[in-house]
Amino acid sequence: MASTLTDGLNFLSKLTPTRALNTAQVVGSYALSKLTGKPRHWGLPLALSFEPTTSCNLRCPECPSGLRSFTRPTGMLPDELFKKTIDEVSKRLWYLIFYFQGEPYLHPRFLDLVKYAADKGIYTATSTNAHYLNDQNARRTVESGLDRLIISLDGTTQEVYQQYRVGGKLDKVLEGTRNIIKWRKELKSSTPRVVFQFLVVRPNEHQMDDARRMAKEMGVDDVWFKTAQIYDYQQGSPLIPTIDYYSRYENNKDGSWSIKNKLVNHCWKMWHSCVITWDGLVVPCCFDKDAEYRQGDLKTETFRQLWHGPKYRGFRASLLKGRDQIEMCRNCTEGTKVWG
Repeated sequence: MASTLTDGLNFLSKLTPTRALNTAQVVGSYALSKLTGKPRHWGLPLALSFEPTTSCNLRCPECPSGLRSFTRPTGMLPDELFKKTIDEVSKRLWYLIFYFQGEPYLHPRFLDLVKYAADKGIYTATSTNAHYLNDQNARRTVESGLDRLIISLDGTTQEVYQQYRVGGKLDKVLEGTRNIIKWRKELKSSTPRVVFQFLVVRPNEHQMDDARRMAKEMGVDDVWFKTAQIYDYQQGSPLIPTIDYYSRYENNKDGSWSIKNKLVNHCWKMWHSCVITWDGLVVPCCFDKDAEYRQGDLKTETFRQLWHGPKYRGFRASLLKGRDQIEMCRNCTEGTKVWG
């Protein structure tokens, strides 16, 4: 509880008059768009996801990076592209997550990019499989100013962990976690807040209590239990948990499965955030893994131009008209992170 309060106060400390005004503009335009059914957008995003790289060292079965199933190229985010975009939006941007696909720590200058954003007073976060949190990287992570570090812990024994984190080593994850906790103490820093994220699937659902105990013993601040997105769920999957509360899908009792969430013709994400791929493509949200619904390219236009441009307006209009007509949205299961 204390860490949650500290993190909340840290997040609020990033609020400036300009960011407060931007928040009011975004919330107001979203509410008006829902009310009228016509897309309006004022301001710039409150949050962004920036993809450092699509490269990954693991082979997770429901991840395009792990499966090597992308049609888009693999690469590393150029420093210049990142800094140019951050310079344009930083006064209004409140939250920045360094993650989309891939393992962020494979980017050779990842922590330099974190520091660049943190120095502009933006709340920064990342998600990692923690295989590269050696002693040096752990210290640099704390020194970078990163506010939140989400560590994937999808099992508390190697046998279970490797069933989803294919190719991963649990002892590396735990070693990296200890390194971060150690340097946070030695440098007398309150950040980053360290969170274990536990993706609940059938092979590991019996270890949820063990994950809570492990986090407490190691000094990890929190555990989040996240439901898994399954791509081919219609006929069921051995990954769908038996605990219904942690499943995004429901059994129709006829051999078929369907998504629990009902589609509504609006989406807050389309107003307050977006995702930027390593090569500068802007996509609506994290469900567009292969950048099929790209709204623009930051290599050829400014962020403000595309955010308020005709293509983005058209996409928001189609969403307000019929979200079930957008293929990406039909597998949307937003709102499926369960706090520990």
